[in-house]
Amino acid sequence: MIPAERKTRIVLSVLAGEVSIAEAARKEKGSEQLIGRWKAEFLEAGRTALASGRTGPTTREAQLEAEVTELTTALGEAHLEARVWKSAEGRLGPSRTSR
Repeated sequence: MIPAERKTRIVLSVLAGEVSIAEAARKEKGSEQLIGRWKAEFLEAGRTALASGRTGPTTREAQLEAEVTELTTALGEAHLEARVWKSAEGRLGPSRTSR
């Protein structure tokens, strides 16, 4: 399995005219059809991204941002609760269970 990063470099080399599809196939010990398919998939993904005009976060990014917000809120609430308990302990003296 060839990593996506390496496939991208190969396709960009072909698109830049640095190597032909045949040369890339020989170098990678693959077929010309495989390199050609990577090139076609790369170009189609680029067209799709440009056509969608999407500039906002992906669904996963939005999901993670919501989780960060939720966790930040929970942390703030826990911090306030700890301060309240600490303040109450100072006014009431040490708890009886700590003896």
